[in-house]
Parts: sequence; structure tokens; C-alpha cells
Amino acid sequence: MSKHERQSFLGETSEQDLKATRVGIIGLGGGGSHVVQQLAHIGVEKYVLVDPDTIDETNLNRLVGGTLQDVSAKAAKIEIAERVIRFVVHAPEIKAYKTNWQSVVEALKSCDVIIAGVDSVIAKDELDRFCRRYLIPFIDMGMDVHKVRDRYLIAGQVVLTTAGAPCLRCMGIVTDDLLKLEAGKYGAAGGKPQVVWPNGVLASTAVGLFVQLICRWHDKTMPSAYFEYDGNKHSVTPSKSFALIQQQPCPHYFPEEAGDGLFDVRAAPPVEAHDFGVTAPNGPSGSAGRPQLFKRLFQVLARPWKKRQHIG
Repeated sequence: MSKHERQSFLGETSEQDLKATRVGIIGLGGGGSHVVQQLAHIGVEKYVLVDPDTIDETNLNRLVGGTLQDVSAKAAKIEIAERVIRFVVHAPEIKAYKTNWQSVVEALKSCDVIIAGVDSVIAKDELDRFCRRYLIPFIDMGMDVHKVRDRYLIAGQVVLTTAGAPCLRCMGIVTDDLLKLEAGKYGAAGGKPQVVWPNGVLASTAVGLFVQLICRWHDKTMPSAYFEYDGNKHSVTPSKSFALIQQQPCPHYFPEEAGDGLFDVRAAPPVEAHDFGVTAPNGPSGSAGRPQLFKRLFQVLARPWKKRQHIG
């Protein structure tokens, strides 16, 4: 019996599909640590982990896998995430970078999905732009605590964006006013309050959106989504304002902006029939060694939601 027997309802090829999918995770101190743990348990084997920080005692209230020994050793958050994965996955393929994500864009281009938990509005905007250009589905998590008179409100959101569908600007998560406000503080998002259970709720929602992209276990795969979290009511609900724009094309980014300007198709190995989901008559699959951008383009176009995207 496979260790994934109880999730076999995700589809006949779900185990293989999850193993073959490379996931980029940016930010591993809060929600990202939950995401890493859950992806390992569902069977993801390929990771690109990015976080420039080391653990300190203030992280222990929310960083899954972090220990007092890690604090004493000043362990990198990527090291802790890698350890969590290796405790569950037999032989994972992990690329871990203790740096900012902008420094490892080549590694991130190889990802099939990117999941991030970054505080900065500027970072969210840049990641959205990057993922759209390279046709990578992007899942973003965010939470904050707001003081209203004598009480506190916990609020958050999880969003999924893909090329052609509404972007973070369409959703109102990124606005010019917010960007200017943050830039006026020298680009610092500040130390936002974080606790483990809202991070866990948001991370579980993000992983659920990831699974519906990869595994064909239902017929309502979404190219974009916006879920709002109310930590006081303990509820996760679809955004009502997003429902008004969900079916509309994104006016902020255009299909001709996608792709790598330096990519030379003449240098790419020939694409075989296997790459389009059919068996090649002779020889092995042509996907090995083929540029990931090419592979990812075919994957995006083959998604069940392709008719709802506005990809040229």
C-alpha cells in the first residue's frame, strides 16, 4: 500500500504529478513553514526554497519545525525547512537559497508554481509581475492585526493569480497609494504581528489551491481566487468584490509581455509528441533537458482552465 493511498481520490496520476511538480516557496518564517510541511506530506519532492533570514527566539511562536537548538545555533530558515521536508520525503530535490528572491530568479523560473508569504506590498507586486511574465501560477498569503478601539482584529487573505486572470492590482491588494506609503518608509513593511494558527489556516488554503492546480480531482479548477480570512470569526470566505471581476481579463498586464526576451527557440531541443501528452512513437521523452520555460508554457496551455485565460 502506498503511503499516499488515502489521498488517491486526487486522481490516478496524482502521486506522480505531485512528485514531478517543482514548487518555489518564498518566505519560510511563518505561513511558508506550514506550506513546506504540508507539501512534503502530500508528496511534493521538488523545491526551491528562498529566505535570507536566520531563526531567532521571536520566530518560535510561528515557525513550524523551529527549535530552541536552532535558535542557539542561529540556523537559517531554509535549513529548518529542508530538514522538515527530509523527515517526510525519502529523496527530495531541494534547491535552498539564503538570499532575497530577486537574486535567484533563474532557479525560480524553473518552478511550476510559486507560493509566497511576504509582508511587503512592493514584494507582492514584483512577484506577481515576475510570475506573470514567466507563466507561473502565483499563490500569495498575507495577514495582519488591526487595532480598533479596545480590541484587535485578525485579518488575512490568500490569492491565486495566473497569466491573463485578475492580478493583485485588480484585487486591490496592490495599489499605488500602498506602494507610495511603503516607499515613504524606505520600502520596509515593518514587523507585522504573526501567530501560528492564522498562518496555518492561510497556508492550508494556499496548499488547497495548489493541489487543485496540479491534481484533476474535480472539474472546477480556478485560474484565480481570492479568499478572505477573518480571524475573529474563524472564517475563510471568497471575496465578494473579487466575484465581480473574476471573469474579466486583467487590464494591467498583456499577453505579449510574457516570456523571456533572451530565450532563443533555435537553441531549444526539438519538442516531441510526448511533450503534448501523447506517447512518442520512438525514443525517450524529449522533456529532459528542455528549457523549463518551454515546458511550463505547454503545461499552462494544457490546463483545464485554458479557455478562461487570455493568453495569446
